[in-house]
Amino acid sequence: MGHLDAFFLPPEEFQEPFVLTGGEAHHCARVLRKAAGEQVRVFDGTGREGVFVIDAVGKDRVALSPVSLAAVPPPPSAVHLAAGFSRSARRDFFLEKAVELGASGILFWQAARSQGRMPDAPKDAWTAGLVAAAKQCGAARLPGLGVAPGGAAGLVAACRDRFTRRYLLWEDASCRRRLGVDDVAAPGEALFVLGPEGGLTDAEATLFIDAGYAPVTLGSRILRWETAALAVLALGLAATTDA
Repeated sequence: MGHLDAFFLPPEEFQEPFVLTGGEAHHCARVLRKAAGEQVRVFDGTGREGVFVIDAVGKDRVALSPVSLAAVPPPPSAVHLAAGFSRSARRDFFLEKAVELGASGILFWQAARSQGRMPDAPKDAWTAGLVAAAKQCGAARLPGLGVAPGGAAGLVAACRDRFTRRYLLWEDASCRRRLGVDDVAAPGEALFVLGPEGGLTDAEATLFIDAGYAPVTLGSRILRWETAALAVLALGLAATTDA
């Protein structure tokens, strides 16, 4: 299945009759020039996926029949990243790699040193980036995607009852606890907070620590925010037992 061309079908449409429409149909029929009888991979971003045979190709729709269906369970260790809103070039790269490395959720928050204003809701282009990355790497699940308004206090309030463990990735020299594989790979849902490209302010760090977020470091090097985020995910990936 990994070598088949992949297409995304939203969860509410992942049912009989299976039909690709819109951009996915255009890409299938007009760009890749798929024809009836060919097989493709289809996924819904929530863990459901399958091999499908193309029944018919129309101008704006592609009818499919399932050959085999599967459901990928959620991971026992779910890593969520809350990143201070930053410039689009690094943000797009981060979203792509977060899918490849198995992030369960991504939240953006408006930090004091964020460059630019965070939108009120995730942009369609962000979701499109997640879908494209999942097609490339064969992922059946897309990370949850959201924004948390209200600065550091708003993020703390939004996440108060949602996670088993909460960590603050902090570049301050006083932070001595090094993040380990066990922190990332322990069962349950963990949230890792990162500042934007300009880093956290002392007030933001204090707010998170006072709210129970464990301050941790990835070492002595000063990492860009997206590098730190992906390092967290890489620790989790290294601990998985998938064949």
